Amino acid sequence: MSDSTELRSYTVRLELVDRPGELLRALSPIADHGGNLLSIFHERGNVTPRGQIPVEVDMEATPDQFDTVVDALRGEGINVIQAGAEQYTEELTVVLTGHLVNTDLSNTLERIQSATGANVDDLSLSAPEGDEGISSARVRLATNAGGADSALETIREVADEKDLRVIEPLTAGEGA
Repeated sequence: MSDSTELRSYTVRLELVDRPGELLRALSPIADHGGNLLSIFHERGNVTPRGQIPVEVDMEATPDQFDTVVDALRGEGINVIQAGAEQYTEELTVVLTGHLVNTDLSNTLERIQSATGANVDDLSLSAPEGDEGISSARVRLATNAGGADSALETIREVADEKDLRVIEPLTAGEGA
């Protein structure tokens, strides 16, 4: 039988802004709520599609402490990508075409992520005519279970506003 006071190992994946003090700000809630750090993997030479630094923290805590730590991290505005067993479980890939660069592609992606909680896992951009011409981007998103439909709806709304076209994936049961 499991005890809620039993220490367990957990992994928390975060995205941090690349500025002094952010790693310390992310580690403080762990210490403040009784978590014991096991390891920290800070990939400063690598950035996420949002331009942030991926950080993976392994820690020990009781289940109650861990829940409190995760809530405190989110309360501090720290982007928690994965906490313990909670992780993105669905993928969605779309292609956007139009004037992506001069309609601010980073704003487009930020709006999609913030409205849906999805994470941009991969982005490939083709802009053969530079920032003034038509460009295309393949965007692969990871969402929580059941979040793909919401993400797709948000993508459609943002694309309509910015006069972009969306090439959507086939859904289950659709034929070619």
